[in-house]
Amino acid sequence: VQLGGEGVGLLRSEFLYMDRASAPTEDEQFAIYAAIAKVLEGRPMIIRTLDVGGDKPLSYLPLPREENPFLGMRGIRVGLDRPELLRTQLRAILRAAVDARLRVMFPMVATLEEIRAAKGMLAEERERTGIQAALEIGIMVEVPATAVMAAQFAHEVDFFSVGTNDLTQYTLAMDRGHPKLAPQADAMNPAVLRLIAQTVEGAHAEGRWVGICGGMASDPQAVPILVGLGDDELSVSVPSIPSVKAEVRARALANCQALAQQALTQDTAAGVRALHVPEAGIVDYR
Repeated sequence: VQLGGEGVGLLRSEFLYMDRASAPTEDEQFAIYAAIAKVLEGRPMIIRTLDVGGDKPLSYLPLPREENPFLGMRGIRVGLDRPELLRTQLRAILRAAVDARLRVMFPMVATLEEIRAAKGMLAEERERTGIQAALEIGIMVEVPATAVMAAQFAHEVDFFSVGTNDLTQYTLAMDRGHPKLAPQADAMNPAVLRLIAQTVEGAHAEGRWVGICGGMASDPQAVPILVGLGDDELSVSVPSIPSVKAEVRARALANCQALAQQALTQDTAAGVRALHVPEAGIVDYR
């Protein structure tokens, strides 16, 4: 808030579950969500439901050893497989939403069946608790299939948040932590940009909004392209807030849109990064 943040674009709730011997209770989660919301003083907050598996295991949640954990039980798949974990979290979020502007977001959604099942759980917990607080529902776009099906997902959710780190590694089939391949896993790759554009197009056609989270949203070279593609929100690391806001304010929307269209026609990430958008001077937003 002190650095100009206009809300929390991604509350990583998995941190509540780590470095402990058991899962946090409903009351523990509610207290933390409510405390953060109080600091925000009415600004919106997106709580991502438990996102573990892959590179984020939990000692008290043993998962079978997998050949490729990044293609296995992670994200929403864990919540649907261990429903009481997810139901407990959803009840805590519902309670906190009574006095705050909260949104709930499900990670690693790849199929319509998954989001429908998660929404079904949320509806059941609403009925069980009797809490009818307003709560927008969103999904992470981390899997190419979700981007391709954005128009269909837009009938199920209120918003999208593109997780550019995972979307890049799944699109390029390059582990972002691989010592040799990681440098090539660049979110500015035209294939990734086209998936983002497709997500925006599908979402906006149904009146839904799209945010960007992941390292790309804090990349000064990427910011004008993302704006030009029509993304509605940038969720960035706290230290990056002032510089990203300054980057947005220094650009004319028309220039950003022209740059984005140029970027979509490039062959490589290097070609995209070689593009340049002129500054537009000080923009009056009044």
